[in-house]
Amino acid sequence: MKRGWDKVPPLAKARRRKAKNGSFAALLAGGVLIGGGLGWFGPDVARRFSQRDAIAPVARDSLSAQFGFCHTGGGTNCVVDGDTFWFQGQKVRMMDIDAPETHPPRCPEEAALGAQATQRLQALMNAGPFSLETGDRDTDRYGRALRVVTRGGKSIGEKLVAEGLAREWDGARHPWC
Repeated sequence: MKRGWDKVPPLAKARRRKAKNGSFAALLAGGVLIGGGLGWFGPDVARRFSQRDAIAPVARDSLSAQFGFCHTGGGTNCVVDGDTFWFQGQKVRMMDIDAPETHPPRCPEEAALGAQATQRLQALMNAGPFSLETGDRDTDRYGRALRVVTRGGKSIGEKLVAEGLAREWDGARHPWC
């Protein structure tokens, strides 16, 4: 015979048990006090549960410029290809993606997809304020700054991947042809 308690979903049961004995709340409060705030649980948890970020996620995006194209040589605030651009005199390689090569492309398909990725990156960079986040390495072997470009806490590179104009960077180049 089923009682009313048995009809409650398992997650709700767990929540009731935690609320009933209070040990989870005590553990959480102790962790916050000992660990110096939510940072004790790591940067991802702190970012997800930060009230400031929940209210205004775009507030940290303080960089902006009007980007043109610069397919060869240096430039100021211009897009080189689908994963590389110049910003304030510094060449930046988006470290979380790999886009098709445009100079030189290895086949006509790569050239066409690379041109689309380049145009889309320019449009995304011109769409509003953004942030440049560092990772485990500051520069690549060519001296380009390695950064993840974000807007509102979301990677612009991931948007290019979702649109089929790039792929996630896995540490190695793979052919587009």
